[in-house]
Parts: sequence; C-alpha cells; structure tokens
Amino acid sequence: MAETQLTFKRYEKKYLLSPEQYRALRASLEGRIRPDQFAHSTVCSIYFDDERFSLIRHSLDKPVYKEKLRLRSYNVPDENGEVFIELKKKFKGIVYKRRVAMTNRQAVAYLAGLAPAPEPGQITHEIDFFLRSHQLRPRAFIACDRSAYVAVDNDELRVTFDENLRWREDRLDLCAGSDGQLMLRPGEVLMELKIPNAAPMWLARLLSELRIFPTSFSKYGTCFRDQLLQEYFFDTEPQETESGVISFV
Repeated sequence: MAETQLTFKRYEKKYLLSPEQYRALRASLEGRIRPDQFAHSTVCSIYFDDERFSLIRHSLDKPVYKEKLRLRSYNVPDENGEVFIELKKKFKGIVYKRRVAMTNRQAVAYLAGLAPAPEPGQITHEIDFFLRSHQLRPRAFIACDRSAYVAVDNDELRVTFDENLRWREDRLDLCAGSDGQLMLRPGEVLMELKIPNAAPMWLARLLSELRIFPTSFSKYGTCFRDQLLQEYFFDTEPQETESGVISFV
C-alpha cells in the first residue's frame, strides 16, 4: 500500500456553489492554488448505519458530538484494490478522522465480522469498539468527481470541488461502479475547505466578495433526508424530476 495520511484533525467548511459562482471562484483562485497529489479522482464511499438509520438521524440533529463509519476508495477498485475504512468524528466543529488502508476484499470481510483486521492497531481497535457498539450494515453508496488542490503558500489548506454527486442504495460494493442518481441540480458544485485553523484573510475576503457563504451539507445526510427518509419511514416512492434529481411526492 502507498504511504498516506491516516489521521486528521481539522476544520472543514462546506459551500454549495452555483455554476456562476463556481466559474467566478475558479478564475479568482488562479495562481493561489495548485493541484495536490491526487488532483482528480472519483471518490466512492459506502456509509454504514443500523436498521433505523440511527447514526445519520442523530447527526442531523446537530449534536455537539457525532460520528460515522464509511468505506472509501479513490476511483473504482477491484477486489484487491486499496480502500480505506474511515471513522469520522466531529466535536464542537473540529473534525477528527481516523482511517486504515487494506484491500477491498479484506475490508468487506472485516466490516462484516467475518475476519479480523489484517494489521491490528490503535485505529482498528477504535473501529472494533464502534462496530461492537452498533449493529451496522452498508446503507448507501455515494460518489462524486473530485478536483483537489492545496494553497500555493500553505500546503495545510486544502480545497476540493465535488461535481456530479450521485447515490444508490443497491449494489453497495465499491467494485460495482460509480453510477447513481444525481443529488444536486445540474452544474452545482460542493466545495470544501479543509484547514487546521482559520482560513487566510485573502480567501475570506474573496468568498465574501463573491457572496459565497458556508452551508451545512452532509452527503449522507442529504441522501437520507431527501430520499431514504421518505422511502423507509413513510413508504413514499421516489420520482425523478426533469433535471434528473430524485424527489418524493
């Protein structure tokens, strides 16, 4: 496996950009950011929850502390491709992410309780405890096409742009392709700023000038609130709008 960062502590700010805002911002960021090590990828994630979606329902209540578990890959893997099991926690606005890398085959067996972690350690002990505390199973697949950048003058400031957010509730396997139903309106882009502390003044000023403001947006939360919630708890069938976005009536 390639060496990669396995622990994170940072602030994450999200911004939902219209096509016009996205074009204006990208032009204004020219010379300020550069592609990071993994500049372009299709980020694929499987989110785990219990039968009643307890984790995401708790998260949507905006508690001081929340946590989630997901299986993630960068591009569609094969059974022996590298994936990450990620335990993500948020406390008072600070995001703590712990993850371990293994093959997809190993990860699926481990998360299903069919095999131990191939390389036990502190992070897998934390994941073991989380799995014992919840009756989890795969609940949703979410993918996006990501462009990732770092600031030219500060490589701890990361900027990502996620396009074509899509989801599905079947074929909950990272090897099964990245297709799914669209979650956003055509042309909308989800931007995330990932920073250890406050954003630099030049960036704050730029976002203010373009009238780009933070939003509370969870990919899994949006998937659950707008789509899975109605289907599972109110027996309402999903319908596709002319724009391709799934809604309920």
